[in-house]
Amino acid sequence: MPARPITYYGNPVLHRRCADVTVFDQALADLVADMFDSMYAANGVGLAANQIGVDLQVFVYDCPDDDGVQHKGHIVNPVLQAASALAGDVTATEGCLSVPGPSAELPRAALASVTGFDQDGKPITVSGTGYFARCLQHETDHLNGTLYVDRLPAAQRDGLLREAGLR
Repeated sequence: MPARPITYYGNPVLHRRCADVTVFDQALADLVADMFDSMYAANGVGLAANQIGVDLQVFVYDCPDDDGVQHKGHIVNPVLQAASALAGDVTATEGCLSVPGPSAELPRAALASVTGFDQDGKPITVSGTGYFARCLQHETDHLNGTLYVDRLPAAQRDGLLREAGLR
């Protein structure tokens, strides 16, 4: 499948909670395949459906954790579980395909777990640490209408959006 174009900050589909998936069919499987193609074409490690203009609760990932273990998959109707208080937060550089170019330091939980479904409707849980935990949180945020720049102070966010050519 050809890669779909990335949707940029400011497009309304990125700034609202996406619709829950209620039908698990070939169209959903095709969307997941398109999302992988689009993510790879954009050199990303994760991609939410709204980043290609689709208003559905789906994201894909192909992302390493801090131990170098590669995690690849997808999750439908993800729900982020509260990270363990013992794991703490890690501040690291974060960027986004929907805000191309700049990045910023942002604290995220060091451990994340997401429950949801696979494209066939089977329940799944995906957990990760470090960079992969950051990816799970970042993509779940997308589907709830929050981009990483929305978590930054207004002046810093505005500067990053100007740098990306989105202001």
